Amino acid sequence: MTTASALYRDCARLFMVGFPGPRIDKDFAALMDDGIFGAILFKRNVGSAPESAALCRDIKARAGRPFILSVDQEGGRVARLRGAPFTALPPMRELGQRGDAGVAERVGRLLAHELRAVGFDWDFAPVLDVDTNPANPVIGDRSFSRDAEAVGRLGVALARGLEAGGVASCGKHFPGHGDTTTDSHLTLPRLPHELERLRRVELVPFRAFAQAGLASLMTAHVLFDAIAPDVPATMSHKALHGLLRQELGFDGVLVSDDLEMKAIADHYSVEEAAVEGTRAGVDLFLVCHHADVQRRAIEALVKAVESGRVPRERITEAHRRLARLEARFAHPPEERLATLGDAEHRALATGLASTFAGKDPTEVLA
Repeated sequence: MTTASALYRDCARLFMVGFPGPRIDKDFAALMDDGIFGAILFKRNVGSAPESAALCRDIKARAGRPFILSVDQEGGRVARLRGAPFTALPPMRELGQRGDAGVAERVGRLLAHELRAVGFDWDFAPVLDVDTNPANPVIGDRSFSRDAEAVGRLGVALARGLEAGGVASCGKHFPGHGDTTTDSHLTLPRLPHELERLRRVELVPFRAFAQAGLASLMTAHVLFDAIAPDVPATMSHKALHGLLRQELGFDGVLVSDDLEMKAIADHYSVEEAAVEGTRAGVDLFLVCHHADVQRRAIEALVKAVESGRVPRERITEAHRRLARLEARFAHPPEERLATLGDAEHRALATGLASTFAGKDPTEVLA
């Protein structure tokens, strides 16, 4: 039985964590007991379809309450669930070259169907970054297009397909990671563009996503000189509250990218990032690897609320948005493995990417 205080549980709810392997370990179980919102699963956690389904079922049963399970399942090189009976989808660049929003929505429905079949509730997709920089080492073919309007149109369509299939979507990475020359997993990128350029290019897909009323967006650990040159967008009140909430009108869940990425960890403490991110407008933090770091982040937020540095109203606001997502997308333990690998899905994938058929690109994001 948990001994966490009410405030600790309230702050823990603003966190979604990763854990080391294919089973629930004691640290992850303790965090579940203390009130975390959910978990994100990676390649290290998932196996075959039956193994993945069993793990998702065990986690939800162990939580004993609505508990959101998330995953990065974009297609192309970023897909945690691989191999038959899962459908091999091409990178979104290939979908973008077709330019068909109807097909993008069908892909979203396919993704939702397969994720629901093994127990997931939330897909951290689609990428809404605009592919404007051929030297970008992390976005590239994960983006739909070099054209901002096309990215918005196709991203919204795919997200609508996901959500129609019962899986929350998450557009990423706000305010835009497409024109960087470095990878925020490894370093802290900077974009020097003026705000007018951001409004004309990077922000266009996020505006479309906000106007469509979709479930969630993910922040970028990127410095934007025109918005907040000294802190990444994840920690910027001007970027998240001013630009995203007030100017673009987004009222869905705002989730951070992983706070253990080097863009944060090499420049700020995870504790500082969690506190400043909450103040800036983040509703949920991903802390994907180490239980001690996850605990430190929660404890720092508790202390910040106790001291008044983070207003209690900010926690309440985050809870409101999280409860709305949970009410719609948190599914009880279930398993529908027999529905995987149907002919319609295989035909869609084949029609999308004849040049992609037979390839299994190496996943580059751990």
